Amino acid sequence: MESFSTKDMAMKAQKKILSHMASKSMVQMFIDDTSSDILDEFYRVSKEHSGNRTEAQKVVKDLIKVVVKVGVLFRHDRFSKEELSLAQDFKKKLHQGAMTAISFQEVAFTFDKTVMTELLTECRDILLKLVDKHLTPKSFGRIQHVFNHYSDPDLLTNLYNPDGPLWSNLTKICNGLNKLVEEGKL
Repeated sequence: MESFSTKDMAMKAQKKILSHMASKSMVQMFIDDTSSDILDEFYRVSKEHSGNRTEAQKVVKDLIKVVVKVGVLFRHDRFSKEELSLAQDFKKKLHQGAMTAISFQEVAFTFDKTVMTELLTECRDILLKLVDKHLTPKSFGRIQHVFNHYSDPDLLTNLYNPDGPLWSNLTKICNGLNKLVEEGKL
């Protein structure tokens, strides 16, 4: 007997539609203002660091697509108990990364690119395990693209240079992260 589920079909359609609509207006429908502001700063950092507007847009668009797809999977209760445990691990690691990023920004001369790179790599690996049975290789590529881009040691070094052009962006990112932590969203 052929296996067909309208629930599965609806979820696939929703993921597909949302992946094509990862624009700023769509982000604002699914992501709060603070998170949107942080994403805007991520875009500016990527654009300034790479000197490539198209690449900066692509990496942020990939980030949005991944967030939306994971959100759809979560809302449709697609994760097993083991995967929900991985989701909790991811949330904890992301929180740790945010607190570390904030601390490095607030306390002079504490930045360690190896620590940040390792935290981002661990987040990437947990997320890949979480979505392993749910997303396509193209989505895995998006996850790799986002985390590899933002864990680049040169980008991180430029970002955390108090005299560099990205310092004001980092300050805005960390202010946003602080707000999300205080609101219990991160």
